[in-house]
Amino acid sequence: MKNKRTMMLPGPVDVPHQALLASAQKMIGHRTSDCEDLVAEVSEGLKYVFQTENDVLVLTCSGTGGLEATLANTLSKGDKVLSLCTGAFGERFATIAERYGIEVERMNFTWGEAVNADRVEEKLKEVGKGYFKAILMTHNETSTGIVNHPKPLGKLAKEYGALLFIDAVSSLAGIELKTDKWKADVVVASTQKALMSPPGLALVSVSPAAMKAREESDLPKFYWDFKRAKRFLNERPNQTPSTPAITTLYALREVLKEIKEEGLGEVFDRHKIMAKAFRSAMKKIGLGLLVDNEDEASKTVTAVELPKEIKFSTLKERLLEEHNLYITGSKGHLKGKVFRVGHMGNTTKSDILTTISALEIVLKDEGLDLELGSGIKAAQEIFYKEER
Repeated sequence: MKNKRTMMLPGPVDVPHQALLASAQKMIGHRTSDCEDLVAEVSEGLKYVFQTENDVLVLTCSGTGGLEATLANTLSKGDKVLSLCTGAFGERFATIAERYGIEVERMNFTWGEAVNADRVEEKLKEVGKGYFKAILMTHNETSTGIVNHPKPLGKLAKEYGALLFIDAVSSLAGIELKTDKWKADVVVASTQKALMSPPGLALVSVSPAAMKAREESDLPKFYWDFKRAKRFLNERPNQTPSTPAITTLYALREVLKEIKEEGLGEVFDRHKIMAKAFRSAMKKIGLGLLVDNEDEASKTVTAVELPKEIKFSTLKERLLEEHNLYITGSKGHLKGKVFRVGHMGNTTKSDILTTISALEIVLKDEGLDLELGSGIKAAQEIFYKEER
């Protein structure tokens, strides 16, 4: 009998049992009071996780759709934006903006290094207040495993008259993000990452300043229209303009309840411990980490440098075929050079230890000189220490 599947991707992730059961409820009409109650509960739960008093709009699409909606609603052709690129997903955000005719200035940082706020401040001083309509940033760059800190960037954005848009697709509910306190205007997340629900929904927190920008925007929008989504949410009330992914809403409602019961602080601490244990194990068995600075390293995904003598395709296939374990590679110039392991959402200590064990076995069999069990012991020591 094939052993239990272990999903260690940076999304989609395993969905908790109760959330899976919730998603299997009978279908309801999207214009019924039952669905209105569902949307209302989800909306309230999302405000808690986003740490915002503003509306969180629910769009039936992937996180990428949420990013596109952000740009389509707030900007006009010819507007200038500063895009802070630290990896593949930062590049994607910039590319979406370019496709809409927005003038994008990319500030590139070495992949594996975080945004340098001093460099951003220098650029803003150089061009002056009001030059950039918005600053685009990725909170958690999953292609490299780096975290970019929004707090100083929110302060700079307000000082220089720019909106701050944050891609938090792989960070929300896994890494601290204080939407209102850190002055973020739009924060985009999706359900299939640390929110540990099935794919299908983008979740978008929108500030009053961003909604004001919606009135000035000349870019085409219909399905993505924030004003229309906000009107349905507040005036219908608790509805969405089009049919939402109702089964995903069911699961998300259950997950949001679980997060509230555990407490956001405890959720963040749990992610930190999982990341620390896995990273400690990788270093113990002799593998390098693309990001080896704990303050900047992601708490939801780790990028591990692949030994030159081992092919990623071989590692991935053997882990899947022999251990039913899912990992993934990276993108761009890192393709084939690192592998990535997600440890977010519903990931448990057992999942971490299972992953380390399988990696040790396959890597040793492929010729890496390592002591079986050494990585597991390193992770166990972290778990033991952090629980006392």
